[in-house]
Amino acid sequence: MDAFFASIEQRDHPAYRQKPIAVGGRGLRGVVAAASYEARKFGVHSAMPSVIARQKCPEIRFVAPRFDVYKEVSAQIMQIFREYTDLVEPLSLDEAYLDVTENKKGIRSATEIAREIKTRIRQTTQLTASAGISVNKFVAKVASGMHKPDGLTVIPPKKVAEFIQALPIEEFYGVGKVTAAKMKSLGIRTGKDLLAFTQAALVHHFGKTGLYFYDVARGIDERPVEPEQIRKSLGVERTFEEDLSQPKELHRQLEVLANDLAKQMQKRELSGKRITLKIKYHDFDLRTRCRSFADFKSDRVEIYEISKTLLRLPDLPRKPIRLLGISVSNLNTVTPDNCTNQLTLEF
Repeated sequence: MDAFFASIEQRDHPAYRQKPIAVGGRGLRGVVAAASYEARKFGVHSAMPSVIARQKCPEIRFVAPRFDVYKEVSAQIMQIFREYTDLVEPLSLDEAYLDVTENKKGIRSATEIAREIKTRIRQTTQLTASAGISVNKFVAKVASGMHKPDGLTVIPPKKVAEFIQALPIEEFYGVGKVTAAKMKSLGIRTGKDLLAFTQAALVHHFGKTGLYFYDVARGIDERPVEPEQIRKSLGVERTFEEDLSQPKELHRQLEVLANDLAKQMQKRELSGKRITLKIKYHDFDLRTRCRSFADFKSDRVEIYEISKTLLRLPDLPRKPIRLLGISVSNLNTVTPDNCTNQLTLEF
């Protein structure tokens, strides 16, 4: 979807239309969850601190998020997807992979399916979507973001190699700022440059992720579309209006987080064997401390006591803290076996 949260707010509130708006917190520690395209012209983007967003766009208007509405619209969109295929793998409220090789309407063209879905979404929600069509997840994901908003980008099999070789390394899915900088220091600026590196060299420089880079540089991505995604972790976190340093206040915040996490786990009937404490300091230094157990944990008091222990081990934090988070992983979920017989489909 195109600027999903912001587009919904502009749809529902005429005063916001064609204006720079941001969905998110407006306080000193607020963060942009979504920015309208009018705000993006000024360089505002999601995950940007609200203070910086205001500096870039003084006229920007912050809107409190309405997640219940976003979830409702998301459900409408996912239902449209499932009219065409049961192989729908949601990535978030506003994005999903679809395998339409065998589709419910017997349409022979993937491009035609994408056009129909885009039209159905517009008719149902009055919102626009962008689609990427290709042979695998990696190429389709990259293609989906190339001509936003309301884009439709097709990379047929014979064009995949050419497409990837011309792709700037920053546009590779999974390459962030730090990795991009490291790649550039190695002379890797495009997919063609990446293609020149051996698998051993990429593993040497990037660890296991090097195997992924080696494959996608060659257009290889064997991941199937998995409609039943098994949750691997669950977490909660909170950014504070003022940095915290006193143990008593930190413990109080941990108790609130532990209670919230336990409620969410109970709602989802989850428990886990690994508890992780996330600490972000005032200077944005991010650290995690974790502990694994032989038995499953889900009790709020137990999670709180474990997180308190992690806070002081190996040492109590010596810098003011702007964010705390608690997550649980190694959950009591089982990954089902997947078996796919891939057919062919016209583009």
